[in-house]
Amino acid sequence: MGRKVIITCAVTGSIYTPTMSPHLPVTGSEIAKASIDAAEAGAAIIHLHARNPENGKPSAEPAHFHGFVPQIHQACDAVLNISTGGSSVMSLDERLAPARTIKPEMCSLNMGSMNFGIFTLKNRYKDWKHDWEPALLDATKHTTFRNTYEDIETILTELGQGGGARFEFECYDLGHIETLAYYLRQGLVKAPLYVQFVLGVMGGVGASPENLMAMKAAADRLLGDQYEFSVLAAGAHQIPLATMGVILGGNVRVGLEDSLTIAPGRLAESNAEQVRAIRTVIEALGHEVATPEDVRNGLCLKGRDQIMAHAS
Repeated sequence: MGRKVIITCAVTGSIYTPTMSPHLPVTGSEIAKASIDAAEAGAAIIHLHARNPENGKPSAEPAHFHGFVPQIHQACDAVLNISTGGSSVMSLDERLAPARTIKPEMCSLNMGSMNFGIFTLKNRYKDWKHDWEPALLDATKHTTFRNTYEDIETILTELGQGGGARFEFECYDLGHIETLAYYLRQGLVKAPLYVQFVLGVMGGVGASPENLMAMKAAADRLLGDQYEFSVLAAGAHQIPLATMGVILGGNVRVGLEDSLTIAPGRLAESNAEQVRAIRTVIEALGHEVATPEDVRNGLCLKGRDQIMAHAS
């Protein structure tokens, strides 16, 4: 029986750097175009980070978000999901500044502190466009991505209860699902939960079919029928594990935040190319692609009208 599958597209992120792909959106206009094209290709949710348009460095400056959020908001009806993750070298206040300003329908929320190692990427490149690129990668060897229980509760109460946002709960390991279940029991989060299984980030659970099955089994046991899941697999695992996620009854996330390629050894030329690739899989399996309206109804979002004043 066919169903509607949600595609999230994470268009730029804070992991990959401009040297790694000429197709990575950096400026406000590039991020806006990448997002709008991804929405037209079938992405119902657009997950957004910002970059300094001068050099492509990850940024949490609200002014940089305002360089693309209004354009996306006006050009399409996709659900805009603002990162609260930023990067591991940012403080909590820095990371939350964009969502506090925009008051979006959705935010991402990492469900724990963790080692978030991207330093291994440094070995693949020699001639860097910007000095900050290898320095940022190296920094992940001696920094931790911090989201303490207190940090999580701040985000849930301020952006969730206070701002009306719903969350993409990013779970990089089994313990993160346990933490989410704790907050469900406490009443700080409410169904339907949208849980993103993140596989393949160094420091989190590896990208394998066995680990995806373990994540789903844990969520089934701990969250029961109160959640929907989506699969995010890093790098070359993106499309294969997303396909498995669809087969298991889940949703998918693609985008240049998570993988720079479209096939082994071939760079994706756009986010929309990855959206079209997974859409082909979804439809070949007999399903439909969910619309933004489907997402708003299914995940009980507050609606785009309530962010117009903040996005404009």
